[in-house]
Amino acid sequence: MKKFVKTLMTGVFAAGLLAGCVSGSGGSSSGGEAEGGDKAASGSDNGELAIAVVPKLVGIPYFNASEKGAIQAGEDLGVDVQYTGPTQADAAAQVKVVEDLISKNVDVIAIAPNDPASVDPVLKKAKDQGIHVIDWDTPANKDLVEYSVKQIDDDVFGRHMAKKLVEAMGTEEGEIAILTGGLSAANLNLWIEAAQKEFDENYPGIKIVTEKIPTEEKQQVAYQKTLDLMKSYPNLKGILAVSTPAPLGAAQAVQEKGMQDKISVVGSALPTDSLPFLEDGSLDTAVLWDPGKLGALTVAVGKMIAEGVEITDGMEVEGVGQISVLEDGKSIIMGPPADFTKDNAADFNF
Repeated sequence: MKKFVKTLMTGVFAAGLLAGCVSGSGGSSSGGEAEGGDKAASGSDNGELAIAVVPKLVGIPYFNASEKGAIQAGEDLGVDVQYTGPTQADAAAQVKVVEDLISKNVDVIAIAPNDPASVDPVLKKAKDQGIHVIDWDTPANKDLVEYSVKQIDDDVFGRHMAKKLVEAMGTEEGEIAILTGGLSAANLNLWIEAAQKEFDENYPGIKIVTEKIPTEEKQQVAYQKTLDLMKSYPNLKGILAVSTPAPLGAAQAVQEKGMQDKISVVGSALPTDSLPFLEDGSLDTAVLWDPGKLGALTVAVGKMIAEGVEITDGMEVEGVGQISVLEDGKSIIMGPPADFTKDNAADFNF
């Protein structure tokens, strides 16, 4: 695990993966024609394939890390990577970003949709124009994408986080709450559904006190919502927080109130961000993967589909490792989850 932040083809991702600025996109023409439609000119001036990677939003550590991996992979593979997205987790703003990329006639659009339904029309428009469409991080409409690049098996990931929370609580009974990012984020919903199944099937003594609570992908909102939860539910024993800012905000509230021994927090967060909270026990475990590798794999898949390379189960992608392709032939799984704790979080550079 300590060595999985390599570049896609050569070298090593630099330390300080999260410090890079967010690019706003760029590129212009590369000639050629994509399957599925005519392309008079594509989006790179220097003749390279133009691959646009669209996150839910730019400017938060997780997607900054994904950007670093995607940009480095572009350099290694000789493709023009345009990493661009809205500054807020806003579906309408993301649609505008995709419209702009369509007008630039890029070769591939890889999107992590804030709201899958909202991007259906623009993804169809892209396909009709001959642009390859894939999703990454979060699934879009499966009928509109050629491949879905998944960081993890959603069911495995959600159930794993549920188990880690029960383990941290030290009891199979008690009240818990679930924080999420945005209510329409498909990947977060799948993880929560899997976690709820795990609780229902194997931990009947666990009581979820309220519906999942949205935090707008903001640590400050998660912090405030956690303070509210602690006031409303004085017997609260655990918080499961999905979306990378949410566990940090929850842990911040627990830390402020000195409740580390009473409320356990587990969620999906980066190890470097989590370390201060892991060290004092306000966050018990952060569960995630390397977002830089996910960005790199997304670019590699984009290049392969644009060049007509078959993607197969068990294929080795250099710098990423062995990938899995599910029976649907579209879902590409990067790998198993990683647990970051106070004992190992300092070993990672993202």
